[in-house]
Amino acid sequence: MPHSVSLINTIAAGLGLALVFGFLAAKLRLPALVGYLLAGVIIGPFTPGFVADASIAAQLAEIGVMLLMFGVGLHFSLDDLLAVRKIALPGALAQIAVATLLGGGLAMWWGWSPGAALVFGLALSVASTVVLLRALESLGILDSFTGRIAIGWLVVEDLAMVLVLVLMPPLAGALGGTPDNGGGPADPLWQTLGLTLLQVGGFVALMLVVGRRVFPWILWQVTRTGSRELFTLCVVAAAVSIAFASAALFGVSFALGAFFAGMVMRESQFSHRAAQESLPLRDAFAVLFFVSVGMLFDPSVLIDRPLQVLAVVLVIVLGKSLAACALVLVFRYPLATALTVSASLAQIGEFSFILAGLGVSLGLLPVEGQSLVLAGALISIATNPLWFSLIAPMQKWLHAHSSFARKLESRSDPLAELPMTTEAKYLSKQVVLVGYGRVGRRIAAELEANDIPYVVAEQNRELVEKLREAGIAAVWGDAADPAVLIQAHIARARVLVVATPDTLNVRQMIETARTLNPAIQTVIRSHNEQEATLLKQETAVTVFLGEQELAQAMARDVVQRAVSMAVPA
Repeated sequence: MPHSVSLINTIAAGLGLALVFGFLAAKLRLPALVGYLLAGVIIGPFTPGFVADASIAAQLAEIGVMLLMFGVGLHFSLDDLLAVRKIALPGALAQIAVATLLGGGLAMWWGWSPGAALVFGLALSVASTVVLLRALESLGILDSFTGRIAIGWLVVEDLAMVLVLVLMPPLAGALGGTPDNGGGPADPLWQTLGLTLLQVGGFVALMLVVGRRVFPWILWQVTRTGSRELFTLCVVAAAVSIAFASAALFGVSFALGAFFAGMVMRESQFSHRAAQESLPLRDAFAVLFFVSVGMLFDPSVLIDRPLQVLAVVLVIVLGKSLAACALVLVFRYPLATALTVSASLAQIGEFSFILAGLGVSLGLLPVEGQSLVLAGALISIATNPLWFSLIAPMQKWLHAHSSFARKLESRSDPLAELPMTTEAKYLSKQVVLVGYGRVGRRIAAELEANDIPYVVAEQNRELVEKLREAGIAAVWGDAADPAVLIQAHIARARVLVVATPDTLNVRQMIETARTLNPAIQTVIRSHNEQEATLLKQETAVTVFLGEQELAQAMARDVVQRAVSMAVPA
């Protein structure tokens, strides 16, 4: 058997060096992905020694993007996407416009053509969903409302970039490049645009109408066989094949196709198991994704064009992040949410590489532009965890030193306090319910059935508006902020219920509640047994652990059935 097999060499070298440098990075208290990127640089074509097959590495990375986006879809339902549409849609489009103007203006200053400036600006405007997913998972805020805003924002960016990629070839000639029409007559722009919108719309409709019924049914049929191998195969095949079919038949990206595959698979009762079964593959191929990014990087650009690289990094890290922060604040969301979204966008990734490569092939973008995009991507991805780690210190510093920041946090908002017409029963001896998601809604239904008054504290503005319209007492804001619990009249409440999956700020909520109301009872939810134990020990609250409650409910049912069958008729 020949040993010089490119696929095996690439996987072995990529994973092996990624392990070594990832371990060293972790020892130095740096993100492991910095080591993965460095491993890619070492086996890339721009450094001496062994050179891995870049085309194979890129394909392996594409599989990693598919599996990672599939995992995002498994955690991100259509309801989650619709819940953040009012901020994600206008926010993402406005941020793309601002970042494109910044990047394009920089390119025009360097003397590039308008077409090159447009492509360059667009490449700097779109962040990597893969990088964002890893960051949110490491912080434990993937399922939080802020995490859903960030993911929804990037999904809108991905949809916009799909449209851009389709329109670039027919527009190349008008922008000063080489038309990509095979030498034949070009289709009218309106026809190309209409066809693109029709394809994307048809794909989304097919997945939401047909996919939501078909794929959960298929997963159920495979589960009935009792074969774990078939179940895992079904999950992976669904992610990869749907992504491929979406690109081949509808012209959307692999990443977007896999994302919608995960969203429709989420309708199945086995979605949690599907996420667990695909996790090892997702992790392995995610490493290859970062290695492949490192392989594209030419370190000489740092020496030849240091000021240009610095300018590109500043546009990515500061320019579009500040624009996103301002947009989130304009929509009247908290400073913490604005800073988190800003950190999420302080990097560029896979779509940037595709845009730059297509721009070069169409004669729009100079080769040096592609090198600058790759340099900006590598540096921004490597430094992205740093910006997330600075969110809390930055928020604290702004509160202490900026009157404007304090004004933002204290600005009046009709949704941030209960209306003057609120009935007295909601202001005393009520239940304060933090979070109105799947768990919160069920708790609220039980409280209503037992005629127990409650006040909802929720971060989703649109949801608070709907609750107010339905006659439910609700306040908008992060319950970790004492002002939110004060507006919910926590000082006179009976019980505080934290029904959100995000437990990062639970201790702060409990501390605020007990400071204002020492006798209050507190009930929270958790998905982690160790975390639940610590919360019980540190705060002496009642913690409901998902798996434990499920096991107890099943055990009670089993015992009841066994006892009833044992009693003679």
